Amino acid sequence: MKSHRHELWFQVPTRRAFLNITPQVQEALTASGISEGLCLVNAMHITASVFINDDESGLHADYEKWLEALAPHAPVSQYQHNRTGEDNADAHLKRQVMGREVVVAVTKGRLDLGPWEQIFYGEFDGGRRKRVLIKIIGE
Repeated sequence: MKSHRHELWFQVPTRRAFLNITPQVQEALTASGISEGLCLVNAMHITASVFINDDESGLHADYEKWLEALAPHAPVSQYQHNRTGEDNADAHLKRQVMGREVVVAVTKGRLDLGPWEQIFYGEFDGGRRKRVLIKIIGE
């Protein structure tokens, strides 16, 4: 069995964003030379997420509204975590809901995604450099 490791780096200027990273993940898969196996895509920061869903702007707006209702950013004083000097407790909670990682089957050298599925990086506390790990294993 072979393995391949690759990192993607992002610095999102806004507090929150959803970035379609499917093309970058497929590029890493192609570079790996693996044609059958599994591909892990993992947010390496506790205020960011990786998830799979549709690349549709209305859905992304719905996520924004829904996540803000679940864990509003303001007032920052509502969270005990923010008493440490941080202002990102809501980002930790949003990440918990959206997930840390995805695993996608690799078939014939391609990500084996459903018809509308895309891989996204979700940023909930932007403004600094963060990374995503891609780890591919297989033959």
